[in-house]
Amino acid sequence: MINLLEGERIDDLERDGYKIIQNSKKFCFGMDAVLLSGFANVKKDEVVLDLGTGTGVIPILLEAKTEGKHFSALEIQDESADMARRSVELNCLQDKIEIVNGDIKEASKIFGRASFDVVTTNPPYMNDNHGLKNPDMPKAIARHEVLCSLEDVVREASYVLKERGRFYMVHRPHRMVEIINIMTKYKLEPKRIRMVHPYADKEANMILIEGLKGGNGFLKVEKPLIVYKEVNVYTEDILKTYKK
Repeated sequence: MINLLEGERIDDLERDGYKIIQNSKKFCFGMDAVLLSGFANVKKDEVVLDLGTGTGVIPILLEAKTEGKHFSALEIQDESADMARRSVELNCLQDKIEIVNGDIKEASKIFGRASFDVVTTNPPYMNDNHGLKNPDMPKAIARHEVLCSLEDVVREASYVLKERGRFYMVHRPHRMVEIINIMTKYKLEPKRIRMVHPYADKEANMILIEGLKGGNGFLKVEKPLIVYKEVNVYTEDILKTYKK
């Protein structure tokens, strides 16, 4: 029996019967996490780390969608890490998913260098130059670079990845130049990019990017992913991504 704390609820992930504990007053996962879980390529028997896992949605979805051997997840906020652990227990995935309460900036010390085949991350999108910080600290930490920077995330991802390991991130298009510069600085060569647009006639509001540790310079830009074909009606590509 999993205990729920005040304000918490159990949501159905609509995947293999898996569920997740969330608290709307803290932070709930969004479409970006689901799209990242569909974009990431995890092969059979690979070991995976999710940096800044929040309530653990990405490792739970990846466990359902892939044949990965084991999934570790790092989260600095105690409450989110606790919810993630209880969600893992709720789905009886303790043997496949480990939730670690710790700082992204210390990831390579916590897990050791060259320990993972794949790293995923849905990091804070905004730095001090972008937007107003949410006055509610848990949400501010999730959305703004309060406790770690983009460079911290990319650096530690590179350190914990094995040579030829793969890095997957969802972020905002307005920081794409910065993202690519930092990735190449830490030898994560951008290999695949997909822009996500809310509607076909609207500019992109998300970017999905894959990097290869020690890879050569060849970048594939995939066709845009359109979310809605009309108000509240998903495109076939989005429906496929949710099922993927």
